Amino acid sequence: MNAKTGGKAISVSDLNVTFGSGAQAVRAVRDVSFEVTAGETYGLVGESGSGKSTVLRALTGLIPEASGDMRVLGKPLTGKRDFAFYRDVQMVFQDPYASLHPRRTIDATLTEPLIIHGIGDRKERAERVLKMLADVGLGSEFRFRYPHQLSGGQRQRVAIARALMLEPEILLLDEPTSALDVSIQAEVLNLLKAIRKERGLTYVLVSHNLAVIAHMCERLAVMNRGRFVEEMDVETLRRSEPKEAYTRQLLTASKGYDREKIGQFATFE
Repeated sequence: MNAKTGGKAISVSDLNVTFGSGAQAVRAVRDVSFEVTAGETYGLVGESGSGKSTVLRALTGLIPEASGDMRVLGKPLTGKRDFAFYRDVQMVFQDPYASLHPRRTIDATLTEPLIIHGIGDRKERAERVLKMLADVGLGSEFRFRYPHQLSGGQRQRVAIARALMLEPEILLLDEPTSALDVSIQAEVLNLLKAIRKERGLTYVLVSHNLAVIAHMCERLAVMNRGRFVEEMDVETLRRSEPKEAYTRQLLTASKGYDREKIGQFATFE
């Protein structure tokens, strides 16, 4: 599968995710529809529990309860995702320490996707590992280290490298810097921006941080209680000119705690 820049990389229509049934049912995602153009970074922003990470997991097939029409690079997504899907789409998770196997070296972690997909011989895989480490700003000395021997920022660079090993067209980024120290967050975000530009990738970025979304994205959707509140381009966000009251509250909250203003906030259903 391949998508030319300007075409649709991702198309989602009437996505719903409900966990449980009857009185215990929780509607985590409600009638969500959006499109992502090839080559852009599209943001999903909202409070914890708003459903934004659930959207990513539905795309990757990690949530069988998902219903609706989802297409990636023109191909409908139904049932279990096949090998071809994971050649095109990879995900970077929030916590790099939890997403990396603690007893595997970085070399084993990066080589595994190549072995699973039957890519290259031992020499070619080794060369690819070294190149990928360099591409994410890590030297060859990291190749045979274990996750516990790396800092949080270094572990997330390894997680990004692993996601890139199969040369996908799309990366799904689930709060990729929220588990990192503030001093390291900008480094990782700038790395992701540079990689996207160099490789012509498409990103869907989930974050609760409006500053991260403003730095990374061209367009975004604001989520609340499983629904899309509004979509906008990033310039509208930067000008602080959203249409919806909920989004304006998010902007206010992002500028720091103010007891008087917080006390005036409304709850949106």
